[in-house]
Amino acid sequence: MPSKDTLNNTLAVIEKFTSDRDWEQFHTVKNLVASISIEAAELSEAIQWTNPTADEVLQDEKLVQNIRNELADVMVYCLNLCSKLNLDPIHIINEKMKHNAEKYPVEKSFGNSKKYSEY
Repeated sequence: MPSKDTLNNTLAVIEKFTSDRDWEQFHTVKNLVASISIEAAELSEAIQWTNPTADEVLQDEKLVQNIRNELADVMVYCLNLCSKLNLDPIHIINEKMKHNAEKYPVEKSFGNSKKYSEY
């Protein structure tokens, strides 16, 4: 479901939340990078030892909620890190997608999962 919110509004909400609690002092680059990793591991834990399809996940409200929460945590820390380093998330994503398109041209990568160094 698309949101009517903007990325800038979301960044402002995250920054205000952090500022209101005087947590900027804890949001060092190292701590934010570690937090992204930790939350990503918690996201993985949501389906550890299983391999559900997207349809199976969507049929399990509790699992969907767990994935939503952990995914939000990952994204909040990623956006916090972007803010800390004055990086525009949309710009860096678009740059990376252009780079990926060069590494994985359709004619070589279509329908296979090989790493770019394998072709």
